[in-house]
Amino acid sequence: MLVALAAALGVFCTEVFAIRDEHTFEVSVSIPTSDFYVLPVNPQFLEREQRMAWNTLTSTLTPLRESFDVKNIAGGITARLGYAPVLSNGFTSFALDVSFNGQSLTLLDTTVVPAEQAKVGLRVPLVISAMEPDGGYAAGHYFGSVQLIFDALRP
Repeated sequence: MLVALAAALGVFCTEVFAIRDEHTFEVSVSIPTSDFYVLPVNPQFLEREQRMAWNTLTSTLTPLRESFDVKNIAGGITARLGYAPVLSNGFTSFALDVSFNGQSLTLLDTTVVPAEQAKVGLRVPLVISAMEPDGGYAAGHYFGSVQLIFDALRP
């Protein structure tokens, strides 16, 4: 009887010492309209800081490259910069050159996808390159941001 009681208590006691691990995480989805969208193929591209790689052999920065899926059933797509993009460390800065689908972007609207291609949809490249300042790059940690604005053209 004592053995049976000890065995029963042993079963219940093991549950007392059980370890539990829980994880909670966010799940979301953005489903674009089928009429107009400009979306990175890698959705994390817009959610995380992007790092330009420093090439120690050539003393240059490797451009950032990302593919975007684009579509506008009503016409072409234009793009422009929200402001002049630069990387700065608080003392020194240098400009960034931004191109979308091979078109260099400025503060003015530029057609980046013609209507014929936009109507069926297309995958296009975004390339962000550092423009080397006079005298070369100075050592330091640089930060900045790029704002891209896309508009759907209507006939």
